[in-house]
Amino acid sequence: MARGSSALHKKPASQQLHGRQRGKKLRAVQSGLIKDLLPRLALPAGTDAIDPASLFDFAPASFVMEIGFGGGEHLADEASAHPDTGYIGCEPFVNGVAKLLARIETDGLRNISVHNGNALNALSRLPDSSLARIDLLYPDPWPKWRHRKRRFVSMESLAAMARVIKPGGALHFATDIDDYAGWMLARARLVPKFRWRAEKSADWLTPWAGWRSTRYEEKARREGRTSVYLTFERL
Repeated sequence: MARGSSALHKKPASQQLHGRQRGKKLRAVQSGLIKDLLPRLALPAGTDAIDPASLFDFAPASFVMEIGFGGGEHLADEASAHPDTGYIGCEPFVNGVAKLLARIETDGLRNISVHNGNALNALSRLPDSSLARIDLLYPDPWPKWRHRKRRFVSMESLAAMARVIKPGGALHFATDIDDYAGWMLARARLVPKFRWRAEKSADWLTPWAGWRSTRYEEKARREGRTSVYLTFERL
């Protein structure tokens, strides 16, 4: 028990990335998107504060961030369904970024900004209470105990997310790993600005309204794992 309790307050290095940043060699078209399209959609370089409205060529009604968007399927579907919302997608894996860029170009999406790097860096540059929601969907579980410090969910990241989500907004967290669900609940309960919203006993087993499944969720279902969908309201 002491082992788990001390881990609750252990902070990872904000600049550190764990896991792959690049997979198989990009195709020529993908490399072209990284070279030409990504710079136009990327967050401004540096460490200065960012007004999310400045990232788009229109005035979004609200802003949503997806952390670790993988291949970008869910993010692109959301952006297509809600063209009046400005989306900020964070993903360190360049191959996933390339897939999202292809979808952005094909579908003509103009409401996505992309951060190819550590989401904590992007969060640190946003104003207080600037996002309506953050989606953290099927983050890497790092199942081995010695690797759990690499999980994105920490007291540091939860504090950073609570700062930028506006009161009344929400953090959506989905996973098919029971241990990670418990890990999240144990830490989120220590953040005064977050409240787990589960009015009914089965709410956490039900996807959110308008939910668009991810490829990680489909894999979990094929392998017989049940997903949980946790909503943390920003107080």
